[in-house]
Amino acid sequence: MHRRIFKNVLGLALTLGALCVPQLATAQAWPTKQPIRLVAVFPPGGSVDQVARIIAQPLSQQLGQSVIVENRGGASGVIGTAAVVQAPADGYTFAVVFDTHGVNPALNPNMPFDTKKDLVPLVLVGTSPMVLATNVNSEYKTFKDVVDAAKANKNVSFGTIGNGSLGHLAMSLLGKDARVEWTHVPYKGGGPLMSDAVAGHVPLSIGSVFVTKPHIDNGRMRPLAVTTSKRAADLPNVPTVAENGYPGFEAPAWWAVLASAKTPPDIVKRMNEELNKVLKNPEVAKKLDAQGIDVMGGSSAQASTFIDKQMTIWAKVVKDNNIKAD
Repeated sequence: MHRRIFKNVLGLALTLGALCVPQLATAQAWPTKQPIRLVAVFPPGGSVDQVARIIAQPLSQQLGQSVIVENRGGASGVIGTAAVVQAPADGYTFAVVFDTHGVNPALNPNMPFDTKKDLVPLVLVGTSPMVLATNVNSEYKTFKDVVDAAKANKNVSFGTIGNGSLGHLAMSLLGKDARVEWTHVPYKGGGPLMSDAVAGHVPLSIGSVFVTKPHIDNGRMRPLAVTTSKRAADLPNVPTVAENGYPGFEAPAWWAVLASAKTPPDIVKRMNEELNKVLKNPEVAKKLDAQGIDVMGGSSAQASTFIDKQMTIWAKVVKDNNIKAD
C-alpha cells in the first residue's frame, strides 16, 4: 500500500515537473530565439512611437537581440494592445502604451481583452504635463482668451490624439469646471494632430510636452497652459491650468510597457530589470527629459498601482460627461 502511494505521488511529481520544463526552458533561453517586437500602439510620429524607438536601441544592446518597433495604431491604442494580448506569450512581443490605456476600459466596455486580467505592466516609463497650445499667429494669446471666447459663444475647437484620449477627457472636465462648451476634433495620433495644429487647421491642440515642445521651440506654436499641478521644468514660463483659476486640476500624460499576463514570470522580472536599466541610461534619460518626460521606472507592481488609479479617475469623467467611443 505504501509503495503504491509512493509511486502515485512520484508519478504526479514527475508529471508536474515535465509540465514546468518547457516554461523554464523558455525563460532560460530568452531572448535568443528571435527578435523582440515593441508594439507602439499609435502611428509613427507621435510620442508613443518616439518613446518606443528611444527604448529599443539600448534594450537591444543589453539583451544582445534585435528589438523591432512595430506601429499598430487605431482605436486609441486598443488595436495594438489587442495584438500583443493575442500574440504568443513567450516574451517576444510587448506593448508600448499611452495614457489612453487607462481610459479605454471605461470608454469601450466591449474591448477584445480585459485590461486588468490579460495584461501585466512591466514598467511605468514616465509622466509628463500636457500642453494646451495654439498656432503662433492665433488670436489666443493666453488661456484666459480661450475661456473668454467660449463664454462669448464663439466656436472654440481643440484637437487631440483621439476620441476618449486623456486630452479629450481633460478638456471635457475643464469645460464643465469653466461652464463652457468647446468642440472636440479627434486625430489618429500625435503626428497628425501636430501637423494640423502647426498649419493652423485646428486652433488649439492639447498633447504631451513630448509631442508639442519641438513646435514650441521652433516658434510655430504658442503654449497657453500645462495640465499638471506644477509648472513643467521644460516650460517654466507657461502657467498651469490650476493657476488660471481651476485649483486642483491635474491631468498628466504617461507611457508604460506591458506584456501579456500569460508571459512567464521569470521573463516579466527580467524585462522589468532590463527596462529599468534602459531608463537609467544617461543618454536615454537625456532624450526623454529633453521631450518633457519625467522618467519614473520602478517595479511592475508600482506600474500596476499607478495605472489602476488612472483608470479609476478617468472612468468617472467618462461617466459624468457621457463620453462615447467613436
